[in-house]
Amino acid sequence: MDNLSKQILKEAFGEPVVIPKPRRDPAEQPGQMDHWSRAILMERAAYLKKLAKYGDGTSSEALREYSQHAAVLLVRGRSGEAEVHAQFADVFVVLDGLAMLVTGGAITNSKQTALGEYRGDSIEGGKQQELRAGDIAHVPAGVPHQMLVAGEKTVTCFVMKIQEKD
Repeated sequence: MDNLSKQILKEAFGEPVVIPKPRRDPAEQPGQMDHWSRAILMERAAYLKKLAKYGDGTSSEALREYSQHAAVLLVRGRSGEAEVHAQFADVFVVLDGLAMLVTGGAITNSKQTALGEYRGDSIEGGKQQELRAGDIAHVPAGVPHQMLVAGEKTVTCFVMKIQEKD
């Protein structure tokens, strides 16, 4: 846990809260499957919601990184930036909450933030799709997208970031 996370939790609850991060057993052999139950993900999400609430409104945690994809837990209490990933697709599995996913169109005020990664203020001309718990959405590499969260609502997603292009 980084120092900012510790400070936020200390200010919010008086005492630092430590929630164990999902880890692989060191005795496991490479190539074995990973498994995260909904209960474990929602426990981690409760912690991320606290960080989001006392931070900038969003928080995420890489659960596991693989050679060509990554498993991420994401909590949003506010709308995210518009973004496009040149090489990576995003697969969102909504665990809890409600959001609007905007895809396609063009990013306004787009700026490159890393190699093949672009972010901006919003999307013009995109298609909107409401996402609720249980929904799954696939956003291919190269497609602009933005997750919008209204008012006091939150959304919790399991996200697979999958490399589609070299």
